[in-house]
Amino acid sequence: MAKNYYEELGVSRDASADEIKKSYRKLARKYHPDVSKEADAEAKMQAINVAYDTLSDATKKAEYDQMLDHPQGFSGFGQGAGGFNQGGGGFDGSQFYRQSSGDGADFSGFEDLFGRFGSGFGGGQQRSQRQQRSYKGEDQHASIQVDLDIAYHGSTQQITLQIPTYNVYGEPEVQRKTLEVKIPKGMKEGQQIRLNGQGQSGINGGENGDLYIEIQYKDTDRIRVEGADVYQTIDVSPWEAGLGQSIEVNTPAGHLKLNLPKNAKNGQQLRLKDKGIPNKTAGHLYLIINIVLPPAHSEQEQQAYQQFADAFVSFRPRAS
Repeated sequence: MAKNYYEELGVSRDASADEIKKSYRKLARKYHPDVSKEADAEAKMQAINVAYDTLSDATKKAEYDQMLDHPQGFSGFGQGAGGFNQGGGGFDGSQFYRQSSGDGADFSGFEDLFGRFGSGFGGGQQRSQRQQRSYKGEDQHASIQVDLDIAYHGSTQQITLQIPTYNVYGEPEVQRKTLEVKIPKGMKEGQQIRLNGQGQSGINGGENGDLYIEIQYKDTDRIRVEGADVYQTIDVSPWEAGLGQSIEVNTPAGHLKLNLPKNAKNGQQLRLKDKGIPNKTAGHLYLIINIVLPPAHSEQEQQAYQQFADAFVSFRPRAS
């Protein structure tokens, strides 16, 4: 009994597009004639290609489902060998496929699968002419974390990446790449560097894909980055905050001198314009005030706190 397309791919009729594609890829890796040891690999590969070409196309799939639900309305299909079996719901698919696509050899699903594999497949004797075509390798993406200092000065770094890919048998594996990467100054958090030809290898002499490296900056307990803006927590004393004194601060933008506002509050942000990452549109540096109380160990230090308390006798920190 001939299988219908869903049975051919091993999925249910309510399978999602992703589930159909995943099942097709699994079967294609198993039955591709260049790597499969199955006796009927070539015929099986053709069958699953026909099934996938129909079920991966929303219009073709709708027509096919209509045919399955109303087989009497499609009596003209499959009258040859195999054909549509009204008793068991089987369908050989060849005539339906030709009507839907206009070309019985246009297996777009097959191209979609093997156009994504890193190294292609060996030169099997049973390849079709379509399989002999060259395809560009897939672009790959990776993310690296670097010190924020690089955003202000740039750097050339050697990095080792572990990139998921497929081997020549269509099996997933991790590929290690060691590359020298020039990181220009001014890159915002999340921006990418493109390395031409460093992606997956092309198939049958096709060009390699590109590698895109996303830049992330290392956060610390004091500094974080958002786009081109930098946020840094700075410690100040109660008298510096209360009197609005001038202080010096080490920042990613260098050693800076600034005047605190009088009666500065804990958590208050001070914006230093264009002192963030020096991008084409420069970011800002936000200094977040953290008021630090000194410990009172000696008698003199304790007396100083008592004088402070006497001076602020009306202050009620827990007043409702």
